[in-house]
Amino acid sequence: MAYNRVAAIVPAHNEAEFIHQTITALAGIPAITEVLVVDDASTDNTAALAARAGARVITLEKNMGKGEAVNTGVQSASADVYLFLDGDLGASASDAVHLLMPVLTGQADMTVAQFPPPRRKGGFGLVKGLARWGILAFTGQVMKSPLSGQRAMTRAVLESVYPFASGYGVEVGMTIKAARLGYRVLEVPVQMTHDETGRDLKGFRHRGRQFWHITRTLLRVAVLK
Repeated sequence: MAYNRVAAIVPAHNEAEFIHQTITALAGIPAITEVLVVDDASTDNTAALAARAGARVITLEKNMGKGEAVNTGVQSASADVYLFLDGDLGASASDAVHLLMPVLTGQADMTVAQFPPPRRKGGFGLVKGLARWGILAFTGQVMKSPLSGQRAMTRAVLESVYPFASGYGVEVGMTIKAARLGYRVLEVPVQMTHDETGRDLKGFRHRGRQFWHITRTLLRVAVLK
């Protein structure tokens, strides 16, 4: 099957430091036919910098969270293959080509980026552990990077797992849906980097929200099982 249209969807909130480099890197991947940034009500100049780099930009009037930003992007793009990337990847977003190739060549239905080890200490592994346990419990699949937001998937997968879970449960939710439907989910090692959270108050608050959102997503899966 030929995949002629590849849309890269980038949800972003206050990513002015990285967004221009991220979009420029994506624009350098020949297979990508459209780059769409969903500006989740940023208070900095994320939207302007993304547009300057060549992306089509949709700006939400109020902050809706990552899941809803991604849902908005999906509603606004039409493609054969969808690529989802965070806005803080910078130049390392060029490694997205490694996520695309297994999907474009029919080796996988959905790919998930497996990041290298973190450059600094973050949390204590509770959020990742919860996500990994939830995916294993509901699908039998072991994921090394269950929280990775860098993914590529065919339109068929997208239509099967859409709409995505709200907030930070989006990745866990789509993995469970895709795997339970029999789609081939493949983790792909990449050399991507992102703005890592540390062991400070901001970092712990972020991981606290992640833990709650993932728990909420897993409870919904359990109820619908």
